Amino acid sequence: MDSVQVQPDVFAKDCPSRQVLDRIGDTWSVLVVSLLADGPQRYTTLQRQIEGISPKMLTQTLRALERDGLVTRTVHAVVPPRVDYALTRLGESLLRLVAELEKWAMTHIEDVLTARAAYDSV
Repeated sequence: MDSVQVQPDVFAKDCPSRQVLDRIGDTWSVLVVSLLADGPQRYTTLQRQIEGISPKMLTQTLRALERDGLVTRTVHAVVPPRVDYALTRLGESLLRLVAELEKWAMTHIEDVLTARAAYDSV
């Protein structure tokens, strides 16, 4: 497969790096990557752990992460069929960033809620 050479510029409207930002900044993608930090997971385990995600959205998120090279999908030839999802090396490179993003969100949620309340009261 030929590699694609691009001059990244996230401010350029047609730059593929914007699509990458959309992927890694998406709530569901962040949560899936975070859960896969502990190793391969089955679809049902992911669905059970991510409250509020629909089966359709989980499937779309996993497919998109796989397409972008962040997740691998392994089908085991057993009955019933078993599918595991795991981070690739590229996906693992996101772990520190995702952990920091989660930490920031949990640390500053009160500040954000206070700011929202103040804004909404005007």
